[in-house]
Amino acid sequence: MPETHIIPWNAGTWTNAPASVIATELLEVTAAEGSDAWRHTAYGFVHDTEHALVAPLAVGEAVDVSFRAPWEGQFDQAGVFVQIDAEHWMKAGVEYADGHLGLGAVVTAGGSDWSVGHVDEWLESEITVRVSRWADALIVRARADDGPWRLVRVAPFDGEAAASAGPFLAAPTRAGFTVGFTRWAASAADGELH
Repeated sequence: MPETHIIPWNAGTWTNAPASVIATELLEVTAAEGSDAWRHTAYGFVHDTEHALVAPLAVGEAVDVSFRAPWEGQFDQAGVFVQIDAEHWMKAGVEYADGHLGLGAVVTAGGSDWSVGHVDEWLESEITVRVSRWADALIVRARADDGPWRLVRVAPFDGEAAASAGPFLAAPTRAGFTVGFTRWAASAADGELH
């Protein structure tokens, strides 16, 4: 992976204020009950109440976010959020649903889609999600602890638009979901898919 530099927690702006934030070396964030990000598809609703701490992400750059959480509530989720505007964004990371931890992404261009696969073996791990921005795409990779990187998604994304990215969490069904973000870093985007 390319050389990285740490992004300080105070370098970002929240899309929606969380229930609480404690920033030391670790960023401990508690989500508001009912927070989520989704637009229309299959469910018919629009939720734009996620908590994302975002800073500019240019074409040719990547962002890495590492975190731990107690995965217990239906749809508890955390990872990386990348946003152009309210109708063009992606969230990538893990989500606890139906008794399983899922690794995936939601890509939204007017309506949302969702790709996901089980990673129950990651439940106790520190998880890192990496998003590289190319001229026409976002490339998502993830890993547990120091394990191998997995390619999660290649998603179309407008290279001409200004975008921002950073750590995110949401708790659609409960209060008290707290994520410990351990690292937020930037580097050059990955040069290859394989």
